[in-house]
Amino acid sequence: MTTDIDLTARLAQTETIARLAGARACDHFRSRDSLAIETKRSLTDMVSIADREVETLIREELQSAFPADAMLGEEYGHLTGESGLTWVVDPIDGTAPFLNGLPGWCVSIGLMDDKGPLLGAIFAPVLGEMFLGARGNGASLNGQPIQVTRRFDLSSGLLGLGGNDRVPPARLGQLHGELAAEGIAWVRYGSGALMLAYVAAGRLVGYCEPRMSLWDCLAAYALIEAAGGKVLPIPPMALQGAPFGVMGTTVADYQRLAALTRFEARDWENQDCL
Repeated sequence: MTTDIDLTARLAQTETIARLAGARACDHFRSRDSLAIETKRSLTDMVSIADREVETLIREELQSAFPADAMLGEEYGHLTGESGLTWVVDPIDGTAPFLNGLPGWCVSIGLMDDKGPLLGAIFAPVLGEMFLGARGNGASLNGQPIQVTRRFDLSSGLLGLGGNDRVPPARLGQLHGELAAEGIAWVRYGSGALMLAYVAAGRLVGYCEPRMSLWDCLAAYALIEAAGGKVLPIPPMALQGAPFGVMGTTVADYQRLAALTRFEARDWENQDCL
């Protein structure tokens, strides 16, 4: 199926939609103090009208341009399609930074086929950064080619690390301790998608998080692979919205980071297995 589509044209259309979504999100960002906020699973899992309005915009644009494609979004779930292609959307990844006036949030739009990530666009409008990538076509930041780092490794560079309310504090503490014992320095922002994009751009050596949803990582997975990196396989139940362990890094550091996190060995059918 993917041999019959124009990835360059689709990526250009995805960029256009991501910019439209970013502009709409920025309208709300400027008036964030008046946004009504709701919680989902916990007090730290927040959503606002901005998330829902931006996802609606993205869905409408994608359905208009690619009516045969399926779609999965954080706020409005799954829409079936006939093409064998699925768009995966997070309208605002990093809702907490967004609501608190910090710039580290982004719009994430990815496309996948039966082989995995196909293309991705991650737009951080406050930072003015557009990350784009597609299978076999390379990756770029604001039009300039990017690749995973060749200068640093896990021992000399920075690792991005995420966590959320689905991960027991004891498991995060264990992971922190294991990384510290290996002498690995790590950082954490509010957006996993953006930190994964930083892996593609060579700013971080890698990123890992014990539990993420597909909309948080699909676009960035496409970026990392297009930039010469390697990511953990996506388990089948991810398309049903089930969370899973996420990791992206350089090819050289993949085995070491996979051994440290042990995400590949997890029983993904058991959601308590961390």
